[in-house]
Formats: sequence, structure tokens, C-alpha cells
Amino acid sequence: MFGKRSGSDNQATVTAPRPAAPAAAQPLAVHEAPPTAPASDAPVETGRTPFPSAGLGAPLVSAPSPTRAPASVQMVPNATDSRRSEAYYETKSTIFGALIEAIDLSQLARLDADSAREEIRDIVNEIIAIKNIVMSISEQEELLDDICNDVLGFGPLEPLLSRDDIADIMVNGPTRCYIEVAGKIQLTNVRFRDAAQLMNICQRIVGQIGRRVDESSPICDARLMDGSRVNVIAPPLAIDGAALTIRKFKKDKLTLDQLVRYGSITPEGAEILKVIGRVRCNVLISGGTGSGKTTLLNCMTNYIEHDERVITCEDAAELQLQQPHVVRLETRPPNLEGVGMITMRDLVKNCLRMRPERIIVGEVRGPEAFDLLQAMNTGHDGSMGTLHANSPREALSRLESMITMGGYSLPSRTIREMIVSSVDVIVQAARLRDGSRRITHVTEVLGMEGDVIITQDLFVYEILGEDAQGKLRGRHRSTGVGKPRFWDRARYFGEEQRLAAALDAAEAREDA
Repeated sequence: MFGKRSGSDNQATVTAPRPAAPAAAQPLAVHEAPPTAPASDAPVETGRTPFPSAGLGAPLVSAPSPTRAPASVQMVPNATDSRRSEAYYETKSTIFGALIEAIDLSQLARLDADSAREEIRDIVNEIIAIKNIVMSISEQEELLDDICNDVLGFGPLEPLLSRDDIADIMVNGPTRCYIEVAGKIQLTNVRFRDAAQLMNICQRIVGQIGRRVDESSPICDARLMDGSRVNVIAPPLAIDGAALTIRKFKKDKLTLDQLVRYGSITPEGAEILKVIGRVRCNVLISGGTGSGKTTLLNCMTNYIEHDERVITCEDAAELQLQQPHVVRLETRPPNLEGVGMITMRDLVKNCLRMRPERIIVGEVRGPEAFDLLQAMNTGHDGSMGTLHANSPREALSRLESMITMGGYSLPSRTIREMIVSSVDVIVQAARLRDGSRRITHVTEVLGMEGDVIITQDLFVYEILGEDAQGKLRGRHRSTGVGKPRFWDRARYFGEEQRLAAALDAAEAREDA
């Protein structure tokens, strides 16, 4: 299947697998170098540069880079990509060139990811034997994995993407790659051949969902196939090379019960959040960057009934609801002519014509806040969304500010009355300075007193000190509210006893 191309072929654009991070391979346009191999089965001559260094599908060969991380920088223990010799990269480049001359990429594109990987491994092993390259078994396996990742995946990023303990991958140009593990940022030994290889990977990622990133459109939000969030900002805006940020999601989705085991909230608090999800309270989840807002939103949507029609609106689709009746909507950036943009507000407004029972907005950040509030108080109970804020009180202020910035000339009191009639509960998430994530407030919106919105905390998290290892010590404290505002709603949905038991257990914990 994978014989050499005849010497009569001209330079052509062929199809190779597009990475699917890390599922199935999909087509990706790759520009091959002009073939120089003879039609016979003689070994391929590879003493040339195998690929152009630019272009959407330029293969991602790791080669020597003149810039290395300084020795004084503390690297990650057990770093994914160990420091390698220049000879390794020269050998890899030689084998890679021979591989591309020896295979037919259009045939390779028809295989699934596993079959394509096996074919590549077989051909690379033959090339190593033909060229009499001396390598240990471990070095050969490492080389095979690298080449397969370059052809089928995201190159140097593949080992990081496969690790489930990494929360964020932050690439600052071709020679600096950081990761976040257990809430702490660490520098890795992962590096790219050059800025062109990094841009090629960025283009591969965003190209999977039909988006683009280049000099004319240097900022792009995208996602991987597993829902992980991706942001790319490219030159000329990024001075030192493209900056790529990936917010990874765990393969096993977290639940509220797991958050209890991690200490993010007490069992009683988790039970109240489950009731809030079941009784169709309108919920805002607020918090800072990386505080776990989207994870918490995913957890709370687990308690939506399976017979409800749910519509999600996101900039890059990352929510993964388990209900059978879910419609997922995603914004769209403008095209090359600068037209065709679909904003979050367009999606939320269109939701109202789709007969939703709940509307889930991935992140409220602009004038769509007005449309979401209108949906919440016009029969779409149980709607949810996230926004950036450092406290429940600040979340309400931000909502008011976003509506005002949308160009609505409404009095402040009118906007606040709309907020009070729409939002039932605010759940505040925070990432503490030791890297741990906690749910710090579960707060009800009660009503208005004059021009001021009145709120009531059901649970708060108090920091008590720090242990010898630098970890913060704290506790979740019930405020002793015996009958929250959504009590009647809980009675209507048959959750009154469950809510009462959770509140009583929380007070008993306080007394103990």
C-alpha cells in the first residue's frame, strides 16, 4: 500500500491525517517536497531538507534549535521531553525525510489513527535497518513515538495532552512551555523546532473546527475534540512567537461527590447544590480565571432531568452535558472579508425561538447578559451561566455593567430589579494561593431594599491558617439559614425533605 512514488510525479498537494487529539485521524492538506526518489526499490536518498518550513500542513519535524532553556531554570521532575543531543535531532530529521519519500500520504489518510501509526512504525523500522543506524531499543521507541506524533498529532504537545494530571498547557514561543499541575505552574523541557513549527501546530488545532489563525486574524479561540479550551495569539501581536494556551479537561468528568472528596465543598453543601440544580433555580457561577467555573457548571448540569430540552451557547464548545436532549451552539468569528460573525448575543436571542427549557451560557461577558436575564424570567427557569468576578456582590455589579455597556439606556434601579427577578443563586469558586480550588460562597439573591440588592449567604469558606507544607487550612461554614428563598420551589419539585435534611446536617456540623 505504501510504495514509493514514481519519479514522474510532479510536486503535488496531497492529503495526510489531521490530528484528532488523540482520537481518529482526519484529512489535512500537506505540501510535499518534489520527489527525488527513483522508481526502483533502492534506498531513498535523504540528504536534503525534507519539507518547507511554512504552510498550514507543513510536517512538524523536531530539529536542532539554537535556543535552549538556561541551566539555571528549574525543570519539571520527570519532564515529558528529556533534554536530547543534537545527534538525535539530526537522525530524526534524516529518518523523517526518508519516511515521507517512502510512503503515499493519500493512502495513509484513508487509515484510522491506530492503523496509520502501525504502518509508520513498520516503515521507520525498515529505514533504520536499511541505513544501519545504531540505536538502543528505548531510543528507537522514543524516536518512533516522536515521528508518529509529528505526522498524526500535535508534535511535541502530544505527551502533555495525554497526561490527565495537567490542567493547563502554556506555550510561550517555540522554546518555552509551561504546565499547571496541582495548581502550580512548572516549566517543562518541551520545545519546538522553530516558530514555524509552532504556528503549524496552532493552525492544525484551530483548523479542526473550521477556524484560522494568521497575521490577518492573529487571535483565535478554539477547542480540541475532547472539549479542552484553546486560545492562540500569533505574531505580530505576540512578539516572541505564537502563544498557545490549552485548558485541559480531565477524561473522567468530575462530579459534586468528587469535589466533596477533594475538599472543595462539604457533603451538606454539595447536597444543597444538587437540590438547586434539580428545582430549576437560575444560577450564576462566578470566579476568577482558572477557579473551576466551567467544571462546577458541568457538575451542576448533571442534575438536570433527562426529559428537559437544554440549549448551550459557548464561544468554543467545551461543556459536556450527559442529558440526551441537548443542542450545542457555538459562536463564529468573521470570515476573510470581515463578515459573517455570529456573536454570543445572537445565539442567546436565537435560543428563545428554539423552545428551550434551560439555557446554559458558557461565559457571560457582554451584552448577552441582558438577553440571558430576560430568558431567565420569562419561563426558562433553571438557566445557568458563568462570569468572571471575585465575589457574589461583584458578580451582580458586573452583570449590571455588562448590560449598561450593551447600550441599554435603562435606569440602574430597573436593571437591578431585572437581576433580582432573574437570578436565584450565585455560586462563587476560587483558586487559593496554594493552588487548591474551593467553593467559597453559596449565596441567594433575596430582593431589593431601596436601590440596593439584598443577598444572603448559605455557605461560606473561612481560611483558618497554613500548615507546615504551605497548604491553607480552612472550613466551610453554614450561616444557619433554616429556610432559604427557594424553599417553596423545592417543595413544588418534591425536594423539600432533602433540602431540610441538608440544612439540618450543616447546622449540626457547626454545633459539633
